[in-house]
Amino acid sequence: MPNILDRRHVSTLAHFAASNVLIAFDFDGTLSAITPTPQRARMRASTRRLLRAVAERYPCVVISGRRRADVARRMASVPLWHIAGNHGVEPWGEKEIYATRVREWAGPLKARLATHKGVVLEDKTYSLTVHYRRARHKARAVKAITDAVHGLRGARIMGGHYAINLVPRGAPHKGIALERLRSLLVCDTIIYVGDDDTDEDAFRAGAPDRLLAVRVGVKRNSGARHWLRSQADVDRFLLTLLSMRPLRYPQPSPGRADAR
Repeated sequence: MPNILDRRHVSTLAHFAASNVLIAFDFDGTLSAITPTPQRARMRASTRRLLRAVAERYPCVVISGRRRADVARRMASVPLWHIAGNHGVEPWGEKEIYATRVREWAGPLKARLATHKGVVLEDKTYSLTVHYRRARHKARAVKAITDAVHGLRGARIMGGHYAINLVPRGAPHKGIALERLRSLLVCDTIIYVGDDDTDEDAFRAGAPDRLLAVRVGVKRNSGARHWLRSQADVDRFLLTLLSMRPLRYPQPSPGRADAR
């Protein structure tokens, strides 16, 4: 799994950058460092500045596990073409059947996990995330969460950074959202950058000649064929993209950025 910024492999990035490419990012752990609580996540000033410049040269989107409105607030001033939230469920999978399923899970989970200090349930309407970063005994917390989510009706369970995510089975995922955005924005190729298990659907959303999947951090058996050493290297990655396309790209109209 080569580092995409190594001299031997940066030509692969250049090949995609020269194409009619869509550039897509996850948010937490990719554009923002992982923080003790989700509320504290912010892009560095340098990342915001570089991403703004990249988005002026390439069509850029963000696909996050957060609520779409939450991501939009954090991406203020960056000229993105689209934001997808809830692991790809928003905006195209906002169905009551999925919201109902999440409500069915939330009550029992809150009751079963209430005694576990540092375990926090985040209800995002169309998905749930159980955070345990602040739990003192993490192995014990993981076992409690795993036991609690086991057997939940219609739940797709995905790991994360000190978190376990639950999404309704059959709902759109990041890979579906990514391919839909490629089609909507009339792009031929994709560069996708993400950092954990929730990004694996996107890493596997296309053939290697059409999708350059880059994982922040190395993991065996990942669908990403390239990696960045750490989240701090995202700035270097953005700077490299800028060097490969110095001219600005036409900006999206307000309606197109929210295309449904």
